[in-house]
Amino acid sequence: MSLTPAPDFTLPQDGGDDVTLSALRPAPVVLFFYPRDNTPGCTKEAIGFTETKAAFDALGAVVFGISKDSIASHAKFRDKKELTIGLLSDEENTVCEDFGVWKEKSMYGKKFMGIERSTFLIDGDGNIAREWRKVKVPGHVEEVLDAVKALKG
Repeated sequence: MSLTPAPDFTLPQDGGDDVTLSALRPAPVVLFFYPRDNTPGCTKEAIGFTETKAAFDALGAVVFGISKDSIASHAKFRDKKELTIGLLSDEENTVCEDFGVWKEKSMYGKKFMGIERSTFLIDGDGNIAREWRKVKVPGHVEEVLDAVKALKG
């Protein structure tokens, strides 16, 4: 099975530091792309990853949420929901494009462009070990955690 290298990037994080994907090696990295801060599904997903952060930490894995929201929006979201995972801002939309999560969506008959809820597990060599597209939030965090455990094998 040939692995696809994850597109490298540097994005600003809530709290001010920039995060560069390749600099996180050899840690496994979980990137979950979500549509918007403070919306019901996104809040559930972010809280789910926050609640299991200790389990990811124990496996040496790093978890980041990515959306097009600004750093200021991320900081409010983090503080309001007491999130402990890092949130990265892709306001330029380059990382969303690179990972192929910027898609045409439809709601109430209207078509628009937005982030398709997706998660990527990047292995210690910087390759995409697993990807989840069109994520449904219930049970998703546990599935990702199981995939990290399997990766650590």
